[in-house]
Amino acid sequence: MAQTFNPDNVTVLQKKDGSIPLNNATELTAEVLNSSIVTQLGKYEEMDGLRKEFTQLTDGGGAYWVNETQKIATAKAKMVNFTMEAKKLGVIIPVSNEYLEFGLTDFFAKLQPYIVQKFNRKFDEAVILGKNNPFKQSIARSIANAGTNITGDLNKNAVFDIENKLYENGQDIQAFISTNRNITALRQASLSKTEEIDTGFFKRESAIMGQLDGLPIVNMQSSLFPKGTLLGGNFDHLHYGIPKQMTYQLLDEAQLSTLTNEDGSPINLAEQDMKALRVTMYVATLITKDEAFAGLAAPNDDNVFATMPGTDSVDSTDPDSVANTVKAKAKATTK
Repeated sequence: MAQTFNPDNVTVLQKKDGSIPLNNATELTAEVLNSSIVTQLGKYEEMDGLRKEFTQLTDGGGAYWVNETQKIATAKAKMVNFTMEAKKLGVIIPVSNEYLEFGLTDFFAKLQPYIVQKFNRKFDEAVILGKNNPFKQSIARSIANAGTNITGDLNKNAVFDIENKLYENGQDIQAFISTNRNITALRQASLSKTEEIDTGFFKRESAIMGQLDGLPIVNMQSSLFPKGTLLGGNFDHLHYGIPKQMTYQLLDEAQLSTLTNEDGSPINLAEQDMKALRVTMYVATLITKDEAFAGLAAPNDDNVFATMPGTDSVDSTDPDSVANTVKAKAKATTK
């Protein structure tokens, strides 16, 4: 008789690496999908591998009035081939050996909030702001390429200007991306003559969600999102995929050079009687039309145009990326 696998019967010490137990993987993936801005606003694409190719109509085509027996006119349609490629995202979380008293299910349940937070923040920062970005595209880069970045203060006219930039490019705006540091400015922008907030223009529903000019606005939980910046777009042109189940490995003898103690020394797991959980997942993203996005004071520095880590010759001042740039690696090999 076949036995049913119960992850609680397998301790972390007995099973040090592999796929995350199904229940935990499902919950982790669902929480990532529900809390990442990219996955909330973008279009999900099924992937059966690390690359997906598809063709999308970008311009042309249409319907025409015709008389009886008249030939139906046609217009040249512009079909573009796109390739969406997944990149690996990983996180290492050191834990004390007390965690090993729990079964595998409890182990992941306790660390799940940290894993989700780290994954979401890195994914959103890359795809939205172009920070430490392994992809060739980002919303910030699209805005720069399309010339749809405006300058000035965050007020009602700036919101209308973002919308107009998109309307001029034949795009319907679906949502805004902001930060909670903009809430005061948006409230001031929505004040009526009676000094009451016009909830028809701005309405705060929670710390991360609300409505702006009748459209959803989502606050990005990252210190890298600048105060005074507001992004908007047609998110039908933002695609993403998650092609593989998350995997993990429990480290117990490594020295973690990128994680340090309070005194600045690297964490040594064996010496400090600790373990570290390494979780990896693959995520993919693709923007099919630059003109589908516009912004106020969108990031426009050199890092927005650099694809990290180390996949092009553009150097970066991003502290999370500089060690992975081509130039940095070249310097390391000559030492």
